[in-house]
Amino acid sequence: MANSASARKRATNISISGSLLEEAKLLGVKVSQACEQGLIVELEKAREAKWIAENREAIGSWNDWVGEAGLPLAQYRQF
Repeated sequence: MANSASARKRATNISISGSLLEEAKLLGVKVSQACEQGLIVELEKAREAKWIAENREAIGSWNDWVGEAGLPLAQYRQF
């Protein structure tokens, strides 16, 4: 997964509401940059959801273990 700052840009076609496009032009919003930033956010959410789904069993096992045995090193917590 390439860093968006270092990746070569590629042209693509997207469909955007005409009113959003007009407002973006009026306000000086760079549409391609805004779309890229939005895509970065959505990809991060999708990666996180995928990781959670792939690790659901391990997370559940750990939570069960902590529920039974308590947190490791809990005696050293200062709160």
